[in-house]
Amino acid sequence: MSQAKKFWTLRYIIINATYFAVYSGIHAYASVFLLEKGFSNTLIGITLALANILSVVFQPIVAGLIDKQGKLTNRNVSMASTALLLAGSVLLLIIRNGIAVIFIIFALIYMVQMVYQPIITAMYFEYEAAGCHIYYGLARGLGSAGFAVTSVFTGMAIGKFGVSILMILDIIFLSLALVVLFFFRKPSVETTKPAGADVAHNNLFSFIKTYPSFMLFVLGAVCFFFAHNAINDYIIQIITPLGGTEASMGTAVFIAALLELPTMALIDKIMKKVSCKNLLLFAGAAFLVKTLLMLIARNMAVVYISQAMQMFAYAVFIPVSAYFVNQTMARFDQVKGQAYINCSITLGGVFSSLVCGRLLDIKGPDFMLIVSLIVTAAGLVIAFAALKLWREKRQSAVS
Repeated sequence: MSQAKKFWTLRYIIINATYFAVYSGIHAYASVFLLEKGFSNTLIGITLALANILSVVFQPIVAGLIDKQGKLTNRNVSMASTALLLAGSVLLLIIRNGIAVIFIIFALIYMVQMVYQPIITAMYFEYEAAGCHIYYGLARGLGSAGFAVTSVFTGMAIGKFGVSILMILDIIFLSLALVVLFFFRKPSVETTKPAGADVAHNNLFSFIKTYPSFMLFVLGAVCFFFAHNAINDYIIQIITPLGGTEASMGTAVFIAALLELPTMALIDKIMKKVSCKNLLLFAGAAFLVKTLLMLIARNMAVVYISQAMQMFAYAVFIPVSAYFVNQTMARFDQVKGQAYINCSITLGGVFSSLVCGRLLDIKGPDFMLIVSLIVTAAGLVIAFAALKLWREKRQSAVS
């Protein structure tokens, strides 16, 4: 690896690692933090559902503003988002009570972080096009590793120092991210734009008309992440009948997060031999197998094997879908494309939260997993149809 590539990659790794370290604090430990502040389980659910729904609304809007190529660049929005998260974390550290105020602040920073996530990915493609060569897979994989390690460390730190340590850690990571982003300036590159090329499709209906196969694929991805989030959100309810404990849950989450690193680190090399289309279908099939294994599990060993499927499911889907957007979208639509992929993940989580909790109460974890398996299978069929349509469209355009 050249010195220049190491330099750009190192800084992009820090941006990813700090983002997902903070993601651990705000998302993975949301219930722990809010319960300590006096929230009921119902109010926690309302807070997170509202934040997720708002993020689905705002992600395409913010992406559309960035795609206009004005002052709202990927880097500037990333810095503004980080500054907002930093301010919110400071406020949550200072405010000791007041459920209404904490509700508003926490929902806002949760939403901002979700809106910010696809912009980090879009920033990679922007900088790569400007000659700032970065190993995206390695950086994204180390982001997941950062999440895994921080989650384990944070759990131990909360036991020793109390829930306030969450916001203290977030403040440290966000301050580091803000400094790195400030100096993460791409070189000026003169670009020539042919007349009539690269028209931004900021209207949703115009975007769907322009990229029908992509939006159909997004629908399939929503189905994948319905099951993915059902397992993540309710894993303690799934493993308790199998003799699992909170410690077992920590191990299962750690296995899934850590095994994302090798796949993501090697994804650039894998993509040279296997097409985006085939890799995305492979990831969809892996989501299906992961859900099936969790359904048939009768001991923790099978649960751990199911979690290990993360390296073929999520770890393949996330970087390959980012490249899929880059191949599918015109230049002025690529940030929106990344946002819609992220929206599919968020929507899958919203539907999962609304449906699976009720299914658990009525029929138990096995029935919830059966429904999740059916939804994932439907998603695989939809994704196959979408990618077949995309391939046919590309071949007709070439010919």
